[in-house]
Amino acid sequence: MGTRDRIIDAAEQAIQEFGIAGATTKRIAHQAACSEALLYKHFANKEEIVLAVLLERSPGLGPALTKLRLGVGQGDLAADLAEFACRTLEFYVRAAPVAGGVLGDPPLLTGFRTMLAKADLGPHLPIQALAEILRAERQAGRIAADVDPDAAACLLMGACFHRANLTHFVDLPDDDASWAATIVRTLFRR
Repeated sequence: MGTRDRIIDAAEQAIQEFGIAGATTKRIAHQAACSEALLYKHFANKEEIVLAVLLERSPGLGPALTKLRLGVGQGDLAADLAEFACRTLEFYVRAAPVAGGVLGDPPLLTGFRTMLAKADLGPHLPIQALAEILRAERQAGRIAADVDPDAAACLLMGACFHRANLTHFVDLPDDDASWAATIVRTLFRR
């Protein structure tokens, strides 16, 4: 494992153990068994390290979106969307502690927003991608003509985000797969 990966792993561990505020560059360097100066050979600032944790250590939504995109007009749409909802939920469960820490630290949030804008990244992009997929499914006749793809994408991903946050506070009564199937069935009822 290279130094950069060791730093990202150490940052992820520090964030999980101490939160964003407690995951100082000093602590990250200590856990990565390197100097703070070495952190800055690989990353410009703490925001870049946090972004790397989010992008490289979280189960991303890209593969799940690609699977949906490649399946437009084919297969069991409800099952495919329920599976996507489960992958989205997994992503949000893992990302929530990091995102919460970023939101709770105004200077870090400002830096993070700047970085996302420069890299043309952000949490809105998967919603837009899902909306395009839903638009194609509507055009293929597999979603009712009166369903707004943008609103449906927001509702589905918003439900996943909400459930992910709830799982950090309480044990939920139903399993994720059943929940996802119910959400999809409710949202896309014909």
